[in-house]
Amino acid sequence: FPGRPPPGSLSDLLQSSVAGQDTGAEAAAARRRRPGATSVLLFPGQGSQRVGMGRGLLRSLSARGLFARAREVLGYDLLSLCLQGPQTELDRTVHCQPAVFVSSLAAVEKLSHQWPDVIENCVAAAGFSVGEFAALVFAGALDFEEALYAVKVRAEAMQQASEAVPSGMLSIIGQPKSDFKVACIEAREHCRSLGVEDPVCEVANYLFPDSRVIAGHLQALKFLEENSRKYYFARTKMLPVSGAFHTRLMESAIEPLAKVLKSVEIRKPLINVYSNVDGKKYIHSKCIKHLLVKQLVSPVKWEQTMHEIYERTKRTEFPFTYEVGPGKQLGTMLRNCNLKAWRAYKHIEVEGSLELSPAVGEEPPS
Repeated sequence: FPGRPPPGSLSDLLQSSVAGQDTGAEAAAARRRRPGATSVLLFPGQGSQRVGMGRGLLRSLSARGLFARAREVLGYDLLSLCLQGPQTELDRTVHCQPAVFVSSLAAVEKLSHQWPDVIENCVAAAGFSVGEFAALVFAGALDFEEALYAVKVRAEAMQQASEAVPSGMLSIIGQPKSDFKVACIEAREHCRSLGVEDPVCEVANYLFPDSRVIAGHLQALKFLEENSRKYYFARTKMLPVSGAFHTRLMESAIEPLAKVLKSVEIRKPLINVYSNVDGKKYIHSKCIKHLLVKQLVSPVKWEQTMHEIYERTKRTEFPFTYEVGPGKQLGTMLRNCNLKAWRAYKHIEVEGSLELSPAVGEEPPS
C-alpha cells in the first residue's frame, strides 16, 4: 500500500470531537446534546456518478489533495475522468466505484470547511454499497489509501464477475400488494424453460417501502418487465450497470476482496456506522472485514438501515442529515422511508455550489 495519510486526514475533526467528550463537563454536555443538534452523513453508491462531479470541490485544497492521492493509488487521473468523462468510461464499474468513493470523501472535506460543527456533531454514518467504505473512512475505521485500494480491487473483481454472465439490475416501484418473492420464483422458472442453468433472480436492494432492486440473469429481468402488471409493479427501470451486484453471481469477487482486506488495519469506528448486510451498527472492528466481503453477495438493506438510524420516540427531534457525494438518490429514499427525518435533509453538491433541500432553508444548523 502507499504510505499512511498525512496529518489532517478526513477523520481528524471527528477524532478531536470524540476525544474532547472523554472527560468531565464536556462529556456531560455531550450527553445533554439535543438530538436535533446532531448530524448523520449518508454516502451514495454506484449509479450516482455523472460527468462533472468534482467541479464544485476544486476550491478546497484538501479535496483536491484527495484526488491527487487517489491518482497515486489508482495509476490514472481520476479527477480528469470525473470532470471530462466520457460518461461511458465513468460508468464502467472499475471507474465509477473509485470515483464515487473519492468524490464523496472530497465532499466531506468541503463540508468540514464550510460547516465544521456538522462534523463535530456527527453521531452516525451509513453508505450504500461502495459508499460503506467511504463511511468507514470518515468514521476513522479505515485509512483513505488502503480503503481506496480495496475499492479498486473490489471494482475490478465485480467487473470481471459481471462480464462472465449476461446479467443486470431492475429497479421496481411496487405497491403494498406487490409480491416480489413470487415474481422472482416465477422469473427463475421462466429462465429454466429457456435452458438457463441455475438461474439467479433475487432482491439485491431494499430501497424503501414497496421499492426494490431485483438482480439476476437478463432473461429473468426481461420476464419481470413484460409481466409487471401481473405482479402489481407500478414502474420498472433497468439500471445502467453491467452485472447482478449483491447476488451470488458476484461470488468470484469474494476472494480478491477478502485477500486485500486481510492486509488492512481496521479500527473501531469513532461513531456509529451501519452495515448494508443487516442494517445494524458495527459493534466491533472484527465484524467489518467479514461483512464488507459478505456485502458483495448479500442484498443492501437500506430501508432497514434508515429505520434503524431514525427510529425514535414521539416528539424526539431528528438529526440533520447530509448526503455527501454525487446525486440525491439517498435523499429520495429517506423521504420515502421517513418524511419527518427528510425535512432535516441537506445535499452536499459535488458539481457546483452547496444545494439545500427546499424544505430546510438556507441556514446551516447552529
